[in-house]
Amino acid sequence: MRFPILVCDDSMMARKQVVRHLAKNADFDIYQAANGQEAINILAQQEIGLLCLDLTMPVIDGVGVLEYIKEKKIECFVVVISADIQPEMKEKVMNLGALTFLEKPVATDALNDVMHKFGIR
Repeated sequence: MRFPILVCDDSMMARKQVVRHLAKNADFDIYQAANGQEAINILAQQEIGLLCLDLTMPVIDGVGVLEYIKEKKIECFVVVISADIQPEMKEKVMNLGALTFLEKPVATDALNDVMHKFGIR
């Protein structure tokens, strides 16, 4: 079975960067969402193993998605990828269940390290 990954970011360029890195591994099914509402719609219909999540987005932001995941008790790894690097925000997303926080633009080595650490790759 292929591992399902959802990349959620309102920036198409940021999504493409993450998808390009992930697409190197043929064992992934990669879904994309341009905002938090689209991510929630996908999470409600499709089992997702890893969510790469931006924080600052229209409609519903990344915090709203994390709150939805927690409320619905959805089991999936969440890696926050954001330019919002304030310590308070990092603490908040970690308390909501994110595995880690990576700064934008995401370094492929950093994403690789996280995936290896949690056995995703």
